[in-house]
Amino acid sequence: MHNSLEVLDHIRLNFSAGGVHILNIALAFIMFGVALDINLSHFKGVITNPKSYLTGLVSQFVLLPALTFLLVILLNLTATVALGMILVAACPGGNISNFMSAGAKGNIALSVTLTATATLLAIFMTPFNFTLWGDFYIQHYNKAAGELLRPITIDEVQVFQTVFLLLGIPVIIGVLVSSKFPQLTSKIKKPIKTSSILFFIGLVIFLLTSNFEHFNNSIKLVFFIVLAHNLLALGTGFLSGTVMRIPQSDRRSLTIETGIQNSGLALALMFNPKIFPPEMELGGMTIIAAWWGIWHIISGLTLVYFWSHKKVTLHEA
Repeated sequence: MHNSLEVLDHIRLNFSAGGVHILNIALAFIMFGVALDINLSHFKGVITNPKSYLTGLVSQFVLLPALTFLLVILLNLTATVALGMILVAACPGGNISNFMSAGAKGNIALSVTLTATATLLAIFMTPFNFTLWGDFYIQHYNKAAGELLRPITIDEVQVFQTVFLLLGIPVIIGVLVSSKFPQLTSKIKKPIKTSSILFFIGLVIFLLTSNFEHFNNSIKLVFFIVLAHNLLALGTGFLSGTVMRIPQSDRRSLTIETGIQNSGLALALMFNPKIFPPEMELGGMTIIAAWWGIWHIISGLTLVYFWSHKKVTLHEA
C-alpha cells in the first residue's frame, strides 16, 4: 500500500488563493452559527453530571489521535497520508454534528456543549495533538525509512494562529451576540446555521467537481483508508460511552461528536502557506481531508437514519 500511495503526493488540488479565502470565510461563518447556540444553560447539566461530557472530551482529544497514530502505523502509510489522518483526528467535532445528534435522537444539549468546548479547546489541542503525533510519526519513520521520507516542518505558532482566527474569534463573537442580543439571536440563528451548512456542503461539492479527475484517480487509494479511519472515530466514541456506561442518548451524541470531524479546518490549515510551504508535495494530506469532508456527511447521515428509527432506552449497558 505504501508504494501505491506515493502517487498522491504529486497531486495538487485545484484550489486557488481565492478559494482558500472562501473556505476560511465559510468555516468562520459556520463556527459563528454554532456559537449562537451556546449559552450558560447548556453547561449546567455538565456541571451537575459531567461524566458524559468528560468522556466525550477524552474520546475526542486523547483516544482518537492516539488510535489514529496506531492505525497509520498498522496500515503502513506514506508520511503525507498519515499526517492528513492525524490532522483530521486532531480537529474538533464537525460543524454538522449538532444537526446529526438531533436527528439521531441524541442528547442535543450534550452535543452543543461538546461542540462549544471542543471548538474552544481546539485552539490549543489541535496544534498540540498534530505536533505531538505528527512529529512522533515523522521521527519514527525517518529512522526506519531513511531517505524515502523527508522531514515535514510543523510550525506550531502558525497552526495556533490559524486555528484561533478560524475558530476562536468567530466563536467569541457568536457567544457575545447570543448573550447580549437573545431576541435577535433567536431570529437569526436558524437561517444562519442552515445557510452556513449549505454553503459548506456546496464548497465541498465545488472542490469535488473542480478536482474530479484527481478524485477519480485517487479514490480507489483513499476510500478504504478514510472508511477505516471514520469507523475508528465513530467506534471510539461509541465504545467510550459503552465502557463508561453513559445513557444511550448521550452515547449517540458522543459517537457523532467523535466521528464527525471538522475536516474543513484541516483543509484550511493544509492550504496555509506559512504552515505548509506550497513547494512541498502534500497531495496525500489534502486528498484525505477532502474525501473526509464528503464521507463523514454520508456516514453521519446513514447513522442518523438508523438511529432515528431505533427507540432510545433510558438504561442500556
